[in-house]
Amino acid sequence: MTDTSTRMAILTSGGPAPGVNSVINAATLEALNLGWEVYGALDGFAGLIDDRLKPLTIQDVAWIHYDGGSMLGMSRTHPCQHGDLRPVLKTLRQHRIDHLVTIGGDGTASGAAAISAAMGDELNVVHVPKTIDNDLPLPEGIPTFGFTTARHLGVELVQNLMRDARSCQRWYAVVAMGRNAGHLALGIGKAAGATITLIPEEFPDRRVPLEHYVDIVDGAVIKSLAHGRPWGVAILAEGLVHRLDPDELQRFSSIKRDSQGRIRLSNLELGVLISDELNSRLDQRGLDLQFNEIKLGYELRCARPVPFDIEYTRDLGYAATRFLAEGGTDAMVLIDRGRRTIQSFDQMRDPTTGQTRVRLVDINSESYLVARRYMQRLTTADFDDDDELQRLAEIVGISPREFLSRYGYLVEDEPDTFTWRAEMRDALPPT
Repeated sequence: MTDTSTRMAILTSGGPAPGVNSVINAATLEALNLGWEVYGALDGFAGLIDDRLKPLTIQDVAWIHYDGGSMLGMSRTHPCQHGDLRPVLKTLRQHRIDHLVTIGGDGTASGAAAISAAMGDELNVVHVPKTIDNDLPLPEGIPTFGFTTARHLGVELVQNLMRDARSCQRWYAVVAMGRNAGHLALGIGKAAGATITLIPEEFPDRRVPLEHYVDIVDGAVIKSLAHGRPWGVAILAEGLVHRLDPDELQRFSSIKRDSQGRIRLSNLELGVLISDELNSRLDQRGLDLQFNEIKLGYELRCARPVPFDIEYTRDLGYAATRFLAEGGTDAMVLIDRGRRTIQSFDQMRDPTTGQTRVRLVDINSESYLVARRYMQRLTTADFDDDDELQRLAEIVGISPREFLSRYGYLVEDEPDTFTWRAEMRDALPPT
């Protein structure tokens, strides 16, 4: 008797994000409701390469939507490892898999597209976009799942650091995850009320010396001290590394790359270099202050999802299975204003580079304007006000003219809308 049952496989790849298990839960339950058999590929694409597929039942996935991490395990293995897709295709054909659901970021999406192209009509493929970086090319206003939870937990942690900084009169340099974009760093900094947040989008199409980053944060320190606040928290997006002049990368003791050839940003001590330079400047000024570096990222990825991400990802899981059931393939599934929509793999790619497009922070938006206006950083108004300029110069121990010469370049390209009015700034009470 011929086996005519429909079989669906699910895999999770890349780095974890809150809500992965919720997608698995909903996609599996809907497939089982349709009478399909469901399999989970263990450890991402590695499970397809090594033929490690696990049957999934209702009991396996019940209640996992509350949990962080991935019940299937994850890895950054690409299906075209060593340029050979044959082990993956063999596993799918051997288990007679009709449908494949991939959950991951841009690397996972490209792997799914490669498998789909190789299998043709034998396999329908759908991708569910995931990243706490929020940088995939989704429609305006739609977050990638996991971002909301990561931001929520990140805000709680930064608020704790701010209380500590205020209590102990110290500074923290917090490096937040975000390979190409500053969404997470800005979201955390804005909601937590961090002293200053620095993201790569501030420096479009140009290389930046490390000293420029240091000067911006130093300016925030000087301004805070001038107004009686000897403490603060600076949020730095890790993607700032990509804006550095290539020669600056030699300052990092070891540069390692991941399986896709990308620099492992977690190994680059951006916060340490900036903190060390700032501590040296504080010592030279005779100020009893200390900068401490904190990395923020891995502790956010496997957090228990907040209700928004649970609801959002259950919708995504259901939508993925329904898309396949209706004959869909070669696309990413999205939820837009409560309705299922799709975006083809081709739509995700930059037509020039062929790489997945990156959604950046729109620094011309009003949302960014709000974040920027309420940061404690040097603005043109500080240099135009003689009394303010005098206060700032006294902190550094130089003349107002020298201060203008040294730090004035930081505001040369500042739009008028980013400047605080003096009465707004001075209304903030000192500690």
